[in-house]
Amino acid sequence: MTMDKKQACVTGGNGYIASMLIKQLLQKGYAVNTTVRNPDDLERTAHLREMQSIGPLKIMRGDLDEEGSFDEAVAGCEFVFLVAAPVNLMSENPEKELIEPAIQGTLNVLKSCAKAKSVKRVVLTSSAAAVSMKNLEGNGHVLDEEAWSDVEFLRTAKPPTWGYGVSKVQAEKEAFRFGEENNLSVVTMLPTLTIGPSLIPTVKTSIALSLSLLTGTEPLINGLKGMQMISGSISFVHVEDICRAHIFVAENPEASGRYICCAVNTSLIELAQFLSERYPQYDVPKEFGDFPEKAKLSLSSEKLVKAGFEFNYKQIEEIYDDVVEYAKSKGLLKK
Repeated sequence: MTMDKKQACVTGGNGYIASMLIKQLLQKGYAVNTTVRNPDDLERTAHLREMQSIGPLKIMRGDLDEEGSFDEAVAGCEFVFLVAAPVNLMSENPEKELIEPAIQGTLNVLKSCAKAKSVKRVVLTSSAAAVSMKNLEGNGHVLDEEAWSDVEFLRTAKPPTWGYGVSKVQAEKEAFRFGEENNLSVVTMLPTLTIGPSLIPTVKTSIALSLSLLTGTEPLINGLKGMQMISGSISFVHVEDICRAHIFVAENPEASGRYICCAVNTSLIELAQFLSERYPQYDVPKEFGDFPEKAKLSLSSEKLVKAGFEFNYKQIEEIYDDVVEYAKSKGLLKK
């Protein structure tokens, strides 16, 4: 029976972070409901059905575009983890295809939570893209949860992936507004580039990006360059830590507001130097012309750490050793 177990709901169970979060919740003894758009898609839900051997996991239908479609999944749950979000980075029309659906999808889940009466806390997965996408001069900036990406700058200058940053800012702000108006505790978690072993069959962009200097994939190396130019740094967190942090802020009654979750801040050139020394068997590029050597900023997780959270993967060596082993096992890197 699951009656004596705490219940949690995780939206977007087909996702990279969501699937690891589900696994950790089951291992902690929770009964978990997860939502996917199509529970009958056996291929895309195979990893979820495998996890049913760990503990009680229900795979349910939920669509961010449909108000009410999360009512059943969140009913009776103490914690709801709103991980699912539109991610169309290369959208032709970010306002219509990314920003509006992100806001509406967030509100649709929150409306179900408000109806449920059982929900003590909602944890919304936002992104460091809601903090650092702004026009900063010079280097050495340290950003914490007080910082927000500059929506006006993003909408005016329209740098690559600008719509993603705007969608994360707007969805967070709407979630806090809804929480206040409906007496619902909403906390947001802001991961940096999340890497580490994946439970889902497809290789996520974040993992491919993190491996690009080792695989020599030029378009993805350009993606890292773009990340440093637009977000100000290349910052990492291990997937297991970001999921542990989600559970930590859900269970901590004192938690409130936003939490940045970042273990390592670096730059493209520093990362290339580290990788070439750590993994000399790979042909890591070291020449990047006049590309800036230093990151403009670093993202601080001091608030999360001061609240009592401890990272299991604190060093870049630990994080990368884990993702490299995973990549070798999947044939993404030569052994």
